[in-house]
Amino acid sequence: MQAVPQAQLAGDIAAALAWWREAGVDHAFADEPSCWLAEPEAIAEQTPPAPMQQRKAAALPAAVHRIGSDKAEWPADLASFPAWWLSETTLDSGRTVDRVSPRGIAGAEVMVLIEQPEAVDSENLLSGPQGKLLSAMLAAMGIAADACYFASVLTRHTPMPDWRALHEAGMGEIVAHHVHLAAPKRLIAFGSNILPLLGHDPAQSAHSLQVFNHEGRTIPLLGAHGLDALMRPGAKRSFWQRWLDWTEVITA
Repeated sequence: MQAVPQAQLAGDIAAALAWWREAGVDHAFADEPSCWLAEPEAIAEQTPPAPMQQRKAAALPAAVHRIGSDKAEWPADLASFPAWWLSETTLDSGRTVDRVSPRGIAGAEVMVLIEQPEAVDSENLLSGPQGKLLSAMLAAMGIAADACYFASVLTRHTPMPDWRALHEAGMGEIVAHHVHLAAPKRLIAFGSNILPLLGHDPAQSAHSLQVFNHEGRTIPLLGAHGLDALMRPGAKRSFWQRWLDWTEVITA
């Protein structure tokens, strides 16, 4: 490509400027307004940070507020857990209303862990359609409801919770401590967001056979779809087969 002579380039630029002057445009214009009468210091204050500075600021991680406060103040036994669950402000950004307490006995045959209370829950956990489904499932499994312990990861019904933020804030440690205190013989986790909190590798199948390990205690763990998903006939059949396979393994 042949270079344009400097004299010709200067002539082209002059011609372009002349064309704009004839069109009535003889000043430079910008989309954003500027205060021409402002003092130099004020202008400096209004100057936005350079793109590199903006990128550095965006790269700084936001402060993570830990859930559960001081571990030394966590309940030391299951009997004292419900009162702490209903009153500890850090569990839900300071909000304590609409919380639903876990229920059941320590050392239960099965601990049922769900992601969050149902929308209709108030006094009792799983008092809505999911609870009705679970009651029918437990009856088919041959497990009495009064031999179970029922708990949720979240303190109240929360539409679209940020599970990643909850994980980073330490909710998994709270859940693990809760399971440790309940000390069930078996654990069923209904909901795909629970196993990652307990240290399960998301790259693996969420429904593979698992065990819960915490402070020297090992508990057989079965991960399953949420109870709302199990209302579909196909999901029910799939869970039932996996339940049979699971019970066969842990009783062998």
